[in-house]
Amino acid sequence: MKGLIETQLLINNKLVPASDNATFDLFSPHTGELVAKVPEATVSDVDAAVNAAQAAFPAWSALSPQQRGVPLKKMGELVISEKDELAELDAIAMGRPVSTYIDSHYAATHFNYFAEAAYPQGHTSLNTPGFLNMSLRQPFGVVAIIIPWNAPLIFFSKKVAPAVAAGNCVVVKSSEKAPLTSWKVSQWIEKCGFPPGVINVLSGHGNISGQALAEHMKVRALSFTGSTRTGRAIQIASAKSNLKKVVFELGGKSPALIFDDADLERAAKETENSINWNSGQTCMANSRIYVQDTIKDKFLEAFTKHAKARKLGDPTNKETNHGPQADKVQHENVQKYIAVGKDEAGTTIDTGAETSADTNSPALLIHPIIFTDVSEHSRIAKEEIFGPVVMINTFTTEDEAIAKANDTEFGLYAALYTKDLERAVRVGKKLESGMVGINCTSPTGCWDLPFGGWKGSGTGRESLLESMDHYLEHKAMYIRCPGIGG
Repeated sequence: MKGLIETQLLINNKLVPASDNATFDLFSPHTGELVAKVPEATVSDVDAAVNAAQAAFPAWSALSPQQRGVPLKKMGELVISEKDELAELDAIAMGRPVSTYIDSHYAATHFNYFAEAAYPQGHTSLNTPGFLNMSLRQPFGVVAIIIPWNAPLIFFSKKVAPAVAAGNCVVVKSSEKAPLTSWKVSQWIEKCGFPPGVINVLSGHGNISGQALAEHMKVRALSFTGSTRTGRAIQIASAKSNLKKVVFELGGKSPALIFDDADLERAAKETENSINWNSGQTCMANSRIYVQDTIKDKFLEAFTKHAKARKLGDPTNKETNHGPQADKVQHENVQKYIAVGKDEAGTTIDTGAETSADTNSPALLIHPIIFTDVSEHSRIAKEEIFGPVVMINTFTTEDEAIAKANDTEFGLYAALYTKDLERAVRVGKKLESGMVGINCTSPTGCWDLPFGGWKGSGTGRESLLESMDHYLEHKAMYIRCPGIGG
């Protein structure tokens, strides 16, 4: 990718600048160079996008699911054919290594599935004498979608596809840290055959366009993936405006329990990948690992070996599997937690040279950091760091392991490794988490089971089977038919 990129907003199928022509700068987290000028959407731009979506809604929702599926199918084809460019855009925007880029295939799965499976069903009832009763599933109208920066194409597809397949029209706001893939996809909206106003794409910061969407009286539902703090603010804005429906996939502090009969090599390899994949910038990363005390040394040795094998560097290089933190703010935040950990942990294992602190290098790289013997009350045990920082503590009994795993306000993904099937089911049932991996850990999942968390990790679920429910209202209709008996 050469030259400065100048992106635009998509409103009513027109690529336009912000209404006041304001932009913000996007810098490469690897080179420090300015890579893009990005429009800062105003409140007026939000109003224009919402109005365009509202105007498009009657005609779009009147189409059959098959008709709405045609442009979705074309979008699925494009995200595959242009996967290399999409990968490079996320690499230069937020440091995502192209070597680990699965996002296009993930996105295509969602676009293709909802192109063919969007047939919402109500039900009928003859249980009231003299009545034929029925329930309907109908779209909300205008839906706002606010996506995160760590996997923008994935979240664009998993939210937009079911929302528009259900008959809604959407306004998408990309993250200011990673707006480039959403901008690229916005250029294909009209080409794929979506009518004007069905999909509108904005860029900007949350305190302007994000807040405007959360407060907007014409937005009837809002789906957000991001931090628990921001989710809380959106929920308050919803309550203070029109009580729009909200769907949240929020933060995590995921535990992994390693019992003494586990396959240690598998457990070490997979838990290391979970916390360090995407440079630790993953909501379901197992940032807290609890190892049975009798196997601590062996596990720690194996885990450290895999962490030290990471190839840090240029995210556009296919040999790199560990890129920089997304931006200076994220880099500084992770460094602050590392400083806290060094003060509070029993042992610190730095898996590489301190390149992250090298003032001569603009690359925002941080080697994986391992803390052991950490107080369960420490900030690094309680707060989401969103970086390649892991806590490895021990337990003696099964009950102790469960208690430590559940001692958090998060509940997105938990994992456990054991060869004892009875223990696996028993412990898995007691873990307070929306998802549990047994002899596997995040990002392992499956298409047809719900994705989402307990407690502070969110509300609602997303998957191929559950997602569309969030974008449909329920309606009961009571039809008097005197000739029908009970």
